[in-house]
Amino acid sequence: MKAFILLSTFLFIGLVSRGQQTVLQGLVTSQNSPTENITVKILSLNKATKSNQSGAYHFNDIPSGSYDVLFSGVGHQNKKIKITVNNDTTFLNVDLISMEANLKDVVITGVNRATELRKSPVPIAVLAKKAMDQNVNTNLIEAIVKGVPGVTAVTTGPNVSKPFIRGLGYNRVLTLYDGLRQEGQQWGDEHGIEVDEYGIARAEVVKGPASLTYGSDALAGVINMIPYSPNFANGKLKGDFTTNYQTNNGMIGSSLGLAFIKNDWKFTVRGTGKTAHNYENKIDGLVYGTAFREYNFSASARVDKHWGFSKTAVTYYDNLMEIPDGSRDSLSRKFTRQILDDGDDIKKRPIVPDNELNTYGINPLHQHIQHYRFYNTSQFKFGNSDLNILLGGQQSVRREYNHPTVPQQAGLYVVLNTFNYDLKYNLPDFSGLKVQLV
Repeated sequence: MKAFILLSTFLFIGLVSRGQQTVLQGLVTSQNSPTENITVKILSLNKATKSNQSGAYHFNDIPSGSYDVLFSGVGHQNKKIKITVNNDTTFLNVDLISMEANLKDVVITGVNRATELRKSPVPIAVLAKKAMDQNVNTNLIEAIVKGVPGVTAVTTGPNVSKPFIRGLGYNRVLTLYDGLRQEGQQWGDEHGIEVDEYGIARAEVVKGPASLTYGSDALAGVINMIPYSPNFANGKLKGDFTTNYQTNNGMIGSSLGLAFIKNDWKFTVRGTGKTAHNYENKIDGLVYGTAFREYNFSASARVDKHWGFSKTAVTYYDNLMEIPDGSRDSLSRKFTRQILDDGDDIKKRPIVPDNELNTYGINPLHQHIQHYRFYNTSQFKFGNSDLNILLGGQQSVRREYNHPTVPQQAGLYVVLNTFNYDLKYNLPDFSGLKVQLV
């Protein structure tokens, strides 16, 4: 009889606990008017949704308990409310304060953990996607140079730019992709950063020494390139298509991205292609050996749970770039090209025909850059602290085809394989702790 009573008690407790999946819903207003597109997030559960045109929002299957609910939206002050959910349906209405001019400081991740800009001890500049698109460029580094003061670049052709921060560059500037160190022959100036500019949502630039945090490569600063992460209603598929054309070198660039959210999962995929013929300047006209062709592919999957999140991503970069040598005819000053290996006389090289200066084809003397990246970044929460783990593998391949008589033979073939790992345990923020000495 005692065993039967004990078993019945356990079954009853299990049924009650399964039945405690409740609903949280409410209405978001501002000045007593329904407000749409307000993000409503249950912080400890990593669940989020947006208010509709009527200002209403809705959560299903919320476990019973106490939660902090954050309401945020453009043009309104953030509001956090603590609520206890213990019924079948819980209602939480909120009225937000309109904020016309003074916006809150942007939250950046260019340091050890997410923090507000005013709390960062080092100067950090944040460049959003909108600002990048407003600056006409052929690669991501050019967009950063135009949008962030104190950052310059060394360029070799239209598709190669290496960042410099306050006069220092190459191995003294660390570049990150989604927090992963960019490893790809960064010591040279004849190849750029192997990143798809169309897939970057924002760039964070740490201007100043950051070697204590990131290592010796960050002597001048850090550039962190953060890819797009979807944030919209559950069960929807969204996409974007971007194309641009530049008259100087006839560059044609197109990029297609798709994003899908299903419950706790977020998926993204993007494909990009760019091609250009030789660029033109006022003195030389079309400069022979400056055409390029670039392809990019990336995909990611992320899951958000109550314990944190985990994201796995893969990227592929492929770039064919011609190698300009600048040789010219002594009389006409027109560009010439090399056709011999042995016995090559720069004074006797043939002149490049005009029809080859304006073509999208890649000439035999070129370099082929490929970059493969696979990584996983995860965060595990333990109360007010968290453990961050980053694992990644990269392969950078560089070939230089500089034999005009044997164009299929690479004169230089360099392969760089790297494995990256990073573990960080962030303790709770004790900035507001007050200590009284007695």
